[in-house]
Amino acid sequence: MASDRPVIVYPPDEASGRRVRVDGTILGRAFSTQDVARFMQEAGLHDFDEMDVVRSSLIDWRGGGPDAWEH
Repeated sequence: MASDRPVIVYPPDEASGRRVRVDGTILGRAFSTQDVARFMQEAGLHDFDEMDVVRSSLIDWRGGGPDAWEH
């Protein structure tokens, strides 16, 4: 991963999904921290789980932290 905070989780949309971008590429929409963990695993961080997502400094949470999933 190229930068200090290469993962951006965008604010919840109308369907309560949050776009997840890793190193400039949108990987999809997450509806929970479990989904974000799956995206992190797909990006090469195979041991990432939900607790890592909540605590990681790699993730830039926009529009609310890991507990904000409603629009």
